[in-house]
Amino acid sequence: QVQLVESGGGLVQPGGSLRLSCVASGSIIVFDRMGWYRQAPGKERELVASSARDSTMNYRDSVKGRFTISRDNAKKTLYLQMNSLKPEDTAVYYCNAQWGANAFWGKGTLVTVSS
Repeated sequence: QVQLVESGGGLVQPGGSLRLSCVASGSIIVFDRMGWYRQAPGKERELVASSARDSTMNYRDSVKGRFTISRDNAKKTLYLQMNSLKPEDTAVYYCNAQWGANAFWGKGTLVTVSS
C-alpha cells in the first residue's frame, strides 16, 4: 500500500514563495516517475512538473524559471519550490507517483496566491 502526503500549501502574496513536500510511504523504494499536478476551480487537472527515475525533469511552460522540482529517493520525498508566485498559480496541488502501470495520488494541498 502506497500513501502520498503533501504539505506546504497556504496563502501567499503575489511574488512570494512556497515549498511543497510530498512524502511517500509503502514498499516501493524508487518510483519510476513522480510529479506535481494542480487543479484550479472549474479547470482540468494539469501537470506542473515531473521528475523521472533517470533525473529527467519536465515543466509546463507557465512555471519554467519559477518552479523547481526535486526528489530525495532516500527520504522518499518529492519537493516543489515555487518562486515568483502569481494569482493564476492558485490551485490544489497534488503529488503523483508512478511505478510500472500503477499510479498513486495524494489528497492535495491548497495554494492560494492573493494580496
